[in-house]
Order: sequence, then C-alpha cells, then structure tokens
Amino acid sequence: MPNRSTDALFQLVQSLERSEKRNFKLYMTRNTASGDLKVIQLFDALEKMKQYDEEQLLVKNPSIQKQQLSNLKAHLYREILASLRLLNQEENIDLQLHEQLDFARLLYNKGLYLQSLKILDRVKDMARANNQVTYILQVLFLEKKIESLHITRSMQDRADKLSSEVDEINHRVTLIGSLSNVSLQLYSWYIKNGHARNAEDTAIVDAFLQTEAIQQTQDCKSFYERLYLYQCYCWHAFITQNFLGYYRYCQKWVDLFDADPKMIEIETAHYIKGLHNLMSAHFDLRNYQKFNDTIHVFEKFIETPVIQQNRNNLIQTFIYLNIARLNKHFMEGTFSEGLELVPYIEEKLAEYEIYMDRHRILVFYYKIASLYFGSGDFDKSIDYLNKIINWKVDLRTDLQCYARLLHLIAHYELGNFDLLEYLLKSVYRFMYKMQNLSTVEEKIFGFLRSSFRLSPRQLKPQFEKLLAELKPLEKSRLESRAFMYLDIISWLESKINDQHVQNVIRQKYIEAIGRDAKSA
Repeated sequence: MPNRSTDALFQLVQSLERSEKRNFKLYMTRNTASGDLKVIQLFDALEKMKQYDEEQLLVKNPSIQKQQLSNLKAHLYREILASLRLLNQEENIDLQLHEQLDFARLLYNKGLYLQSLKILDRVKDMARANNQVTYILQVLFLEKKIESLHITRSMQDRADKLSSEVDEINHRVTLIGSLSNVSLQLYSWYIKNGHARNAEDTAIVDAFLQTEAIQQTQDCKSFYERLYLYQCYCWHAFITQNFLGYYRYCQKWVDLFDADPKMIEIETAHYIKGLHNLMSAHFDLRNYQKFNDTIHVFEKFIETPVIQQNRNNLIQTFIYLNIARLNKHFMEGTFSEGLELVPYIEEKLAEYEIYMDRHRILVFYYKIASLYFGSGDFDKSIDYLNKIINWKVDLRTDLQCYARLLHLIAHYELGNFDLLEYLLKSVYRFMYKMQNLSTVEEKIFGFLRSSFRLSPRQLKPQFEKLLAELKPLEKSRLESRAFMYLDIISWLESKINDQHVQNVIRQKYIEAIGRDAKSA
C-alpha cells in the first residue's frame, strides 16, 4: 500500500509549480512589512522535505517553536491559497465570477446601489454565457436584496422579472442537483461493487433511473442537465454491461462538449472523464479503429495548455491515457511489448502518490498483473496480484475477487500444485462471501479441482469440455463480467492448441482487423 503523507500543508506545498512558488515569495514580500520571515522559513523547510516529519522540521529550524507550529502552519496554508487565487483568477471562470460578485458587494456596502446593479448585470450575462447557474442565483439574491431595501427605479416591473428569474433558476439548480446525485450514487455503487453480479444487483441499479429528475430532463437542452443525464445512463449501462448503451451515452457526453467548446476549459475534468469512458466503450466493443482514433484525440488534447498548466488535469490524463495504452496491448495481443510501459507507470505512480486515489492504483496493479500473465511471466504477475490481495477490502470487491482467481491460475501455470489445494478453498470461500460466484467461476473452480488428478494427456479433453461450456456464456450479460476481467476463453484455447496466450489473442485481433477491412 502506498505510503501517504496526511499533512495537508505539506501536500499543498509539494503540489506547487516553480512559478507558483516564486509568486508566493513575491506575494509574501509585497503584502507583509517583514516578509513574515517565520512563515517563509516554514515554507522553505517544507519545500525541501521528501516526506513530512515534524520532529526533523523542528530540529532543523530551531527558530520555530513547537507551540507556534500549529498557528504558523494554518497561516502559511491561508497565504498560499491567497497567492494562488491571485495568480489563477484570470484562467478560471469561477474565480472571475467570485471577484465580480465581491466588487458588487463592496459597492453596495458603499451605498452605490446603481453601480452594484450594473456589475451584477454583467456577472449575470457572464454566468449565463458559461452555464454557471449557481452564480446566477447568487446575483439574483443580491439584486432582490437591493430592490427590497432601496428604491432604485432601475427598471419597470423589476419585482415580477426578478421573481420569475429566481423561479426558473431554482428549478434548474434543483434538477441539476438531483441528476448529479443519481450520477454520483451510481458511480459510488460501481466503485464499491463493480459490475452487476446478478438480477438483484441489476434491479438495484435500475431503481436509480426511476426518479422524477430523470423523467424531467428527457427534453432538456441545457448543458449541465444533459451532462448529468448522460452520466446517469452511462454509469447504468456500464454497470449492467450494456456496452452498446454505454458507448452511445459516452459519445453523447463527449459530443456535448464538442458542441460547446468553451465548456471544455470550464469543466475540463468532466471532458477528460468523458473521453476516458469513450475509449473504454470502444475497448469493450472491440471497435479497433475508433479506439485508436479516440486515443489520438486524447493525446492531442493532453498537449494543450488547459492540461499542461493544471496539475490535476495532468494527473487525470496520465491515468486515463495509460489505462487506454494498456488496454490497447490487451486488445492487440502485444503483452510483451506492453511491459515497456510498466517502469514509466511505476515512476509516475510514485511521483503522484499523494494525489492518487486507491481505486486507480488497484486498477493499475490488476492491469499490470494481467500484462505479465499474458506475456508468460507468472511470477511477476503474482507479485502485482499480491499487492491487491493484501490491500484492505473496502472497495472494488470485484477486482479483489478476480485478482485472487488470476492469482490461482498463475500458480496453476507455474505448477505449484502443493499450494493450489489451499488456494482453491481460500479463493472459493472469498468469492462466495463476496457473492461473486457466477456460473463461469463455478465451472472454472470445478475444472481446477479435478485437474490435479489428470495426466497431461487427459487434460486436453477437459480443457476442450470447459471451453465448450463457457463459450455460450460469453453472450449472457450477467455472465460476461467474468470475461471482462479474465480472457479465460483465450487461455483455454492456448492450452488446447499448445500456444502462448498472447499469440492466440494476437491472431484473433489480426483476423478481426481483416474482417473490418473487407466490410469497409
């Protein structure tokens, strides 16, 4: 498990770019008579540290007393945020709108009501142009305050118009809030459980879409309402393994931004996630050309300033681009080539350690383990699978289950039969406890149990029998989840034909590309 520093100030200091550090020093010198020497001294000390260690901090900086440290840290935290706000306010529509609202309030407090109203009109126009509904509501409440307390004579029928606007915006804010709640709850369900395991899971996930908000938004044309609606349908389709529906709503999600390009800069993280999901949808459907085309779009987008000048965007694009690159190797059967990505990914995981959520790290470990398994390096695969297995089970129980199953098969490939009997019981119990045993897994366990007693000559017919039993289950939506995590069909074909598993997958890819070329 990654060693994470939990000190918020240390994380903030370490996240600063060189230009942001320089700006902070200038800000402190400019805004305090003495340059607030102890605060700057604390900043310099934290900047040099690799891991936060309070004892070492106090030893190396004797002028800072232990009883002062808490107040100094709180002061430094506020000052860094203030300097960042000044540096980035021109790049962020939220900060621009906040600043203008502050100006309007200052003018109101000076008794300059008409000047305040003039600024509020501009803020409202800017907010409408950029789909910032909550800011419109803030403007309207300040306008109502001014109109209800002072006679401005600024407009005829002012009360009716303000009341109508507030009703409209309140309705939109409520709808957006409800839709974003459903989207978040669906995503949270997936992070905890993975894909739907059975009809009961499917019914639970279906229920999320039976809300009034979903029905109200069907004919809505506004940006955020449609964004969250598409996300709701996207997560639902993904969880229930309706991959065609997943692709359809991922494409709508991305098209929404393409139709209103300024929103890419305002809601960059949502656009990044939309492109990631679109790449995942093409991967699940084996849309080879569209998958590659979307990776190309994503790579070009990463080179733009909106990504390069924002740490959060850089981290998110690193995650999603490299997941797509690993998926490309899985899809094309080039597992050995894919191993070249591993040192770079490991390096970046260490660099971004304090920013990465555990879910993403688990996904990378599983994909790297699968890469080593596919390339025939079962020992290295087991190393990465152990990192997942030894992690506390509190999210992605599906990954925990399939990591154990792949771990079992890797030991089978290595011929560690002395371990297998114990592992079989352990993994079966774990998957049963997690309610993760489908027909596919039951059949795999049954085969592995019986295979210990079989000679190499007797094994081949059993491999063929298992393949014949599993093949029809690929088309079953509730059974297909097993094939997403383990390409058990290709593994069985490799055992039957005495071939390397990546060669089997590579051949399937070449044949599929040939068919696509003929039908084009």
